Amino acid sequence: MASEKKVLGFEEVSKHNKTKDCWLIITGKVYDVTPFMDDHPGGDEVLLSSTGKDATNDFEDVGHSDTARDMMEKYYIGEIDSSSVPATRTYVAPAQPAYNQDKTPEFIIKILQFLVPILILGLALVVRQYTKKE
Repeated sequence: MASEKKVLGFEEVSKHNKTKDCWLIITGKVYDVTPFMDDHPGGDEVLLSSTGKDATNDFEDVGHSDTARDMMEKYYIGEIDSSSVPATRTYVAPAQPAYNQDKTPEFIIKILQFLVPILILGLALVVRQYTKKE
């Protein structure tokens, strides 16, 4: 690691989000993974999808080996200024549609979708039976 810790802002780090210039934030540290893009076992898309945010969860969820963690050392370029990292978004569930207690129209439509084809088939068989020449 570098002897002098460089502190980088989130805005600066998030600008580096291309294949030829890719920086990641993992556990508060910034890594320039550009030289590793072609060698990453998951492909460069995986790394690019983790740019512009704190990629710690993405990194930990995969379950990287100790060797992978040791490799990170050579890509280290500094620390992230934690005050510049935006707060994580909380999940807001979409609003549920109002409950429709009167399901009569839906029920009638489903019955008709079943009965109309059967009635048409029955009518076709009846017409065929009576118009058939013996």
